[in-house]
Amino acid sequence: MLKSKLKLTSAIIAATLVGGAALAQESYGPFPVTVKGYEGDKTDSVSYSGQIARHVLHDSLKKAAGKGDGGNNAAEVEALMLSYFNGSEEDLVIIAPASKDGFPVKQSTVNEISKGKNISGKFYKGAMTAWPGNQTGVDVALQMIKMAAASNQGYDPVNGMDWGQLISKFTLGAMAYNQAVDNYLDEKLEADNKPNDKPYKEGAHYTGKEHSWDEAFGYFGAAAHSASLSPEQNYGVSKQKDMAAADANGDGVIDLKTEMVFGPAYYAAGADKGGTKSTQYMNTIFNAFRDGRALIASANGEALTDEQRAELKNYADIIETNWEKTLAEATFKYAGSVYKDIDKIKSGEDTDKALRNYAKHWGELKGFSMALQSGKNNLGATAIDLNWLIGFGPAMPDGKMVSDIDADGNFVRGREMTLDDYQVNMLKVQKLLIDTFGIESRANDATADLAALAEKLGENASAEND
Repeated sequence: MLKSKLKLTSAIIAATLVGGAALAQESYGPFPVTVKGYEGDKTDSVSYSGQIARHVLHDSLKKAAGKGDGGNNAAEVEALMLSYFNGSEEDLVIIAPASKDGFPVKQSTVNEISKGKNISGKFYKGAMTAWPGNQTGVDVALQMIKMAAASNQGYDPVNGMDWGQLISKFTLGAMAYNQAVDNYLDEKLEADNKPNDKPYKEGAHYTGKEHSWDEAFGYFGAAAHSASLSPEQNYGVSKQKDMAAADANGDGVIDLKTEMVFGPAYYAAGADKGGTKSTQYMNTIFNAFRDGRALIASANGEALTDEQRAELKNYADIIETNWEKTLAEATFKYAGSVYKDIDKIKSGEDTDKALRNYAKHWGELKGFSMALQSGKNNLGATAIDLNWLIGFGPAMPDGKMVSDIDADGNFVRGREMTLDDYQVNMLKVQKLLIDTFGIESRANDATADLAALAEKLGENASAEND
């Protein structure tokens, strides 16, 4: 039933689009202006530049997290990071993704994309129990920023923290994922919220439903032409290593508004290209976004019928389910990385490098596990198990790990855990993610080692981690 509706919607919009059916098949837009009474000169109703600006704020914030010198410049670095998190009256320089040899970027400041944007105003404000202190998501992010600013290049070797990775991966959930699935693809799909027979705001060239849907797409972070690229190409564009794939209009520069691949879409493509089983997260999410937008455009500026909104909610469900799986896949992947890093640490070879990689991968693991808990779904017992198995910090070679934060904002290292036991935890994390989310890509799958490792360590280790 849904498949036939997809075909019908695509056929309708293909007939209405300037530029022909090829664009409808491969690109997110252009879509015609359908607002009744609009008298301006706009011909394309697609608009999500605010979301792209926030992706750029995120990328720049992550980069700024590595600018600390161990404390001497902490106030300066914290102010810099907060300017990207909270927004600034000044036109902020784009720290990342910035132009580099072989990959010139069109914009050099955030306001060239969209003015007046911030991360904090769109950040998850619920309780984040995955982090010590029983704080809101925003407060956790602010605490991470303060700790990053006081660190040496974003690294805490005592507690095993990589602040750039923690802040980044948490933000990909607490901002992008949360806003898309728990706002634009949720309440804004209701009939009386941003209706399709009215402009989004006075004078706008897009309807309420058109712009709401576009904003959700913007948070996903795909290029407008991502569906025409392979997972490897989308991945390469995000890494600024494939100019040919990125430059869709052939003008020699990359327009961050339409030609760049950002975080969530990057990880969808990463799962599709790098797992043990072929997946289609990127195209499944992209196509649902594009076909949902086509459905809205086919209403030609009239209020959506209940049937149309039901179909739109089907597309939203496809997006939400596959986006959640993408976050679960990333959590799974980095649990496997942490598992492998522990083997390298135990080998005793180049310990400093092994510990640095361990902290990086743990930051990605923890950040994505927090991202998973920032969406619309209450993960309940799954969240409790994830948070216990992963902990508030990684197990360190001295057998200690973070257990709390004191009143002064300092970590308390009160939980004991051997590296061997923590390896078992990582395998249990992977198994939990498979059982809960049905993920299939499974990069760095080490679950085959679970039974043998648990048996080797004995019943005490197994009981400790249950």
